[in-house]
Amino acid sequence: MVTGVETGIGRVDAFKGMRNRPRGGDGLNFLVVGTDGRDKLTDAQKRRFHLGGDPCHCTDTLMLVHLSADRSRAGVVSLPRDSYAEVPARREAGGRLRPQHAIKLNAAYAEGGPGLTVQTVERMTGVHLDHYLEIDFTTFMRTVDAVGGVEICTVRPLKDRYSGLDLPAGRSLLNGGQALQYVRSRHLDASADLGRMQRQQRFLASLLQRITSSGVLMNPVRFKGVADAVLRSVRADAGFGGGDLTDLGQALRGLRTQSTEYASVPLQGEAETLPGLGSTVRWDPVAAPKLFRAIREDRPFAPATDPAKAKAPAVDVPPHRIQVQVDDGSGRRGTAAAAARALRASGFAATGTRGGAAPGRPVAHTVITYDPHWDRSARSLAAALPGARLRPVAGQGAVMRVTVGRDQRAVRPVRAAEPDRAPGTLGAITGDQAVCP
Repeated sequence: MVTGVETGIGRVDAFKGMRNRPRGGDGLNFLVVGTDGRDKLTDAQKRRFHLGGDPCHCTDTLMLVHLSADRSRAGVVSLPRDSYAEVPARREAGGRLRPQHAIKLNAAYAEGGPGLTVQTVERMTGVHLDHYLEIDFTTFMRTVDAVGGVEICTVRPLKDRYSGLDLPAGRSLLNGGQALQYVRSRHLDASADLGRMQRQQRFLASLLQRITSSGVLMNPVRFKGVADAVLRSVRADAGFGGGDLTDLGQALRGLRTQSTEYASVPLQGEAETLPGLGSTVRWDPVAAPKLFRAIREDRPFAPATDPAKAKAPAVDVPPHRIQVQVDDGSGRRGTAAAAARALRASGFAATGTRGGAAPGRPVAHTVITYDPHWDRSARSLAAALPGARLRPVAGQGAVMRVTVGRDQRAVRPVRAAEPDRAPGTLGAITGDQAVCP
């Protein structure tokens, strides 16, 4: 039995005076928020990891974490920080009554601290929150360093001059500062905050895998060391103590990567700019309630995934976004049609084939011709066609052209490295789809 791990926990009364709360259900629900607090970092750390700006004293990250009643499953829902929210009428510290008004979700913390943040999230989700955990930049970095770093895989180099992130393609073992850059980067692609949330989920899955596979939870001494490093600057509600942390560690010990789920709140359309609020997003009125109902009813977010799909190679561009024209160059009837069917079964938008064999002598090797402007799509398609040769053709356009050669092998299933979560869709993934293969 590990004791004494609650020594460094800072206390906040996140549930003080709350009324008309949602009914509690089976399982355990945490609201985990990450603030941009950086006052405990050294000047050298701030310069190295591009953290020299002034903090906004708001929540940089919000996650709703659910542990099933039997502790066999865990689910994490990312709540977009720019979500449109309405704060109920309340009395401020000076006694003045402030009427109900609209804010962005992450501004609830600056306006009313943990209490208003919890109240707002419960009103928006209908989920009863059992505990509140708050970490800052220092806590995050200490956690990563305490477990010996976290491994991340990426299909292309990631470079963001705003956060200072600079990672090569492939596997990288991130220390605390690098991990903070990874989860904070918003300028890697056009997905902005959505892409950032997906990277945060990928990182959390990898962190959980690191903790559960490295013996931290099985060794009381190591567990206490990691817990002490984390809790030196964490804040939690008054009801969360050392015993709860130990119970949480025991629950995590029994979790497998495939029994953890990660999702973002389904959104309604694109972001909109509102007077006084700036860019905001609204939750989908149909899909979002279904997600939170699953939490209340202690159910998985989505049906079980095919294990083979989780093990498939990850590609940069989601297959359904890649248009493919398949031609026969093998001289064997039906070869191109079979390849097109297999590509469609793997999710590619294969548009059909030309009848019969291509004119001239049969082609020895399968060739993918592509416009250099769509090189990422070409490489993603090539991953599904082992041995295919890439040939750039300027001006070809967005459609990839596959000429099937005599060496054509079976189409290999692939999956998107970053799930393509369109507005109004859930896009839940399991931990084994998020971690390095």
